[in-house]
This record gives sequence, C-alpha cells and structure tokens, in this order.
Amino acid sequence: MSFSQTQLEALQTALTQGERRVSFGDKTVEYRSVDELRQAIREVKRGLSEQAASTGMWPGAPRQIRMTTSKGF
Repeated sequence: MSFSQTQLEALQTALTQGERRVSFGDKTVEYRSVDELRQAIREVKRGLSEQAASTGMWPGAPRQIRMTTSKGF
C-alpha cells in the first residue's frame, strides 16, 4: 500500500493533540486506542521508507567496507 507524507503528518498531529479520529481527504478513520494510532504511524513510516528505497530516493542500508593490513609476516 502506498502512503504519503501528508498522511503521516495527519497521524502525528492527531497523536499530539490526543485525538483518535484522523481524516485523509474524504476518508475518516477512528482508532480504538493511542497504541493503535502509534502502530499506524510506525506502519506509515515503514511504508514510506520502503517506497523511497525502491524508487532510489533513499539509499537504504549503509554499506560497510572493512580493511585489514599486516606487515606481511
């Protein structure tokens, strides 16, 4: 499912204001608890990260390069 930054902002605003009802355009969702709202925020953040990584807008996990040296003995 694709998410937008405006959806994330609406969820975070609802959480900070203590509301459980969030509106996205013409749709309204009412969450049962604050924990369910926090779970929705985590899901949207994860979805946005996956979208950014799949489109190349975000590089994803950093790479590690390890080098070892010795004097040859």
